Amino acid sequence: MPRFSYTARDRAGQSVASTIDAPSRKDALRLLSARGLQPVQVEETASGKPSGARQPKPENKPFFSTEPSQPKRASAKLTRKERLPFLQTLSDLITSGLSAGEAVRLLSVRIQEPALRSLCSALWERLSEGAPLSRAMGDFPEVFDPSTVNLIQAGEATGSLKEVLGRLISHLTEQRELRRELTAALAYPVFMVFVAAGVILFFLFFLLPRLQALLHSLGGKLPVSTQILVGLSNFALHYGVFVGGGLVFGAIAFWRWRKTNVGREATDRWALKLPLVGPFVVSRTILVFSQTLSVLLENGITAAEALRMTERQIANVIHRRAFNEATARVLEGEALSTSLQRTNCFPALVLDQLAVGENTGNVVPSLKKIGDVYQKAVTNQLSVFTRVLASAVLLGVFAFVGFIAFAIISAVFQLSASFKM
Repeated sequence: MPRFSYTARDRAGQSVASTIDAPSRKDALRLLSARGLQPVQVEETASGKPSGARQPKPENKPFFSTEPSQPKRASAKLTRKERLPFLQTLSDLITSGLSAGEAVRLLSVRIQEPALRSLCSALWERLSEGAPLSRAMGDFPEVFDPSTVNLIQAGEATGSLKEVLGRLISHLTEQRELRRELTAALAYPVFMVFVAAGVILFFLFFLLPRLQALLHSLGGKLPVSTQILVGLSNFALHYGVFVGGGLVFGAIAFWRWRKTNVGREATDRWALKLPLVGPFVVSRTILVFSQTLSVLLENGITAAEALRMTERQIANVIHRRAFNEATARVLEGEALSTSLQRTNCFPALVLDQLAVGENTGNVVPSLKKIGDVYQKAVTNQLSVFTRVLASAVLLGVFAFVGFIAFAIISAVFQLSASFKM
């Protein structure tokens, strides 16, 4: 039976070197995984050599250096929403004492949710062929972004996968909560817009034509406000479909234009100039910058890689371009706080906190404090934006309904006066 020499890490993160007998390298990997070991390097020894022969010195290269075959895709459609549930269940099993490979194998059998089960089965297929967890996850960019893959790779290299998973899950949970807050904040104004549109359409297309027929049957001259309302109703009845179609076409054209580089840059620049949206975009950029960079640096990612990965997480292209220039200056030896100051995207207080962290060697704690402050700031700005938008919608609805009521009542009073005369 072939013999394989291996170097692996045990559950405590200690390096272990020994040999194992197995029919094939795939079986050897399975045996190591069953023992709770995470392979780092596995080589088959020469079959004809005696046991006392000197073993060849392992090459100084990672075990999983061969190029993988064409990636196999899972049958179910996978999206980014499977990332956090998978990492949470994986972390629970690893914390219980299982190795990463055994945890994925168990999930591929036990988990019931179709998309997650498909993902775990595909990951286990790659792990059983010798790929490390980070490379297996890298085959699914629709689920795991490069930052997540690099963090898992750093955890595997340092033997601290459990700690990395805990920090990564905490970071992704905070991002999910922020998205939920944003969705909840916009839900009420959007609902009010639809209600207002329904009320207006009901008046224009159903109630007003009947009232108009009644007023014409009574005769008399209508007041100016009623004439304006009747004109709006007639225009909506005859040309509303064309106006609605034009608005839909314009919205689609704007959306397609925004997908281009020129459109994205222009709209992101406009967003920074809007009264309420601009400060929110700045706060959101600072929050993403501080949270992402702190997590990456805390888990052993080098400063250069961490800055480049953080840059890709910034949504606003104007801020992303400025951060790219700042990163280039940092790689040339300039302090991060000094480089960010030239971008004019970060408030002075944030730069001061970052400079203090750099001077004291506590950059990660400073970034965490900045993230905590701007987490609250983003929440408060969302609350203010929601109240302002809802108030504006309600004011518009009340104004239009009041105008309709005034136009109808004034017409009734004028026609009543004409009958008395």
